[in-house]
Amino acid sequence: MSRRSVLVAGTAGLATAGLVLSTATGTLPVANLLGDALGTSSAPVGPDEVVIKHERVHSQRRKRDIDMVTLLPDRARHQKLPVCLLLHGLHGNARRAAPTGMARKLIDLSASGAIPPFAIVALDGGDNYWHENQRGDNSMAMLLDEVPRWMRERGLGGADGTPFACAGISMGGFGALLYGRRRNEQGNPAKAIAAISPGLLTSWREMSTRKAFKDTAEWASLDPLRNVDKMGSVPVGIWCGTEDHFIEGTRKFIKLAKPQIAYTGPGGHGDPFYRRIVPDVLAFLGKHAPRNA
Repeated sequence: MSRRSVLVAGTAGLATAGLVLSTATGTLPVANLLGDALGTSSAPVGPDEVVIKHERVHSQRRKRDIDMVTLLPDRARHQKLPVCLLLHGLHGNARRAAPTGMARKLIDLSASGAIPPFAIVALDGGDNYWHENQRGDNSMAMLLDEVPRWMRERGLGGADGTPFACAGISMGGFGALLYGRRRNEQGNPAKAIAAISPGLLTSWREMSTRKAFKDTAEWASLDPLRNVDKMGSVPVGIWCGTEDHFIEGTRKFIKLAKPQIAYTGPGGHGDPFYRRIVPDVLAFLGKHAPRNA
């Protein structure tokens, strides 16, 4: 079975599910395939069907083939939809990037008019904290340089295919904040950044165990906690459980950056907390999504 012919939905902490398609790349409504994995026990009907699209693409910036998973709010209206990137955590991948219920809630909020419709795109980024830790494997350059072209080719995003927002979980939350900084430095700031339980640590001793930075100087140069001013005025939302081991760094970031949304509440570092805050995260992103991309 070719990996190109498998439609998959990734949910944090849950097994992936798939369906063989007759073409190399395809889309199908998947609610009836995944059921509770999407956070629903009944399949939607009519045009309001969640579509999860899986593709293999070659990244020159990462020098390898990677998975790209796209969540679309329905089958009918996907041309020129705004795009929000979704960055996975350490030891994760595109297939497992989305928390439970994100696909279902995306269409529910979109169909009700609570948020404008937009697509969510997840890609394999490796375990390098979304920067070039390993020479030649530059996941951040992939997001900045290659993703807009991939989106244009698929009729997604604005005129230039650039995502309007970026969200991330754990290591991906660190990466989303770094992405927001890089976009600002390019003079093309994102419209929103959402960080869920971001991997913000205050100790090099602990960060060094992740083997994601050459030394403490490189970490300091990229750490969102020490580069808050470089993000500019992009709206930021941040969510973290009070029992999460990243809560100290998150609270420090909240104090320094004064984000638009700053939520800390009961919960640890895992899907039970993530899926609970999915509606708030999507509402925040939707507030800043273009309505006529």
